Amino acid sequence: QVQLVESGGGLVQPGGSLRLSCTASGSISSIYSMGWFRQAPGKLRELVASITSGGSTNYGDSVKGRFTISRDNAKNTVYLQMNSLKPEDTGVYYCRAIIGGGVYWGQGTQVTVSS
Repeated sequence: QVQLVESGGGLVQPGGSLRLSCTASGSISSIYSMGWFRQAPGKLRELVASITSGGSTNYGDSVKGRFTISRDNAKNTVYLQMNSLKPEDTGVYYCRAIIGGGVYWGQGTQVTVSS
């Protein structure tokens, strides 16, 4: 079994910053990719950012230039630095990992951007 534990969500004012972390543990063979998705009320889950074990990154259009994804392979951890946050960034952020051909999700962490 693989477990993904997320942390770092919370309430922040527009223009502020937050940093999310997600650590994978358990039966980890080879992590191909880790990333973040988000889901706002009434909307579909969407890609925020992802990063492969080799360091290749992919970002959703709405976060390019504001969010940065990084990972520490030794710690099986992925980070999402979120700057210049907007109210439309509000939602539940889910960590996803592709490990050994399987897809795993975290439980989600709430991010609320509001004044």
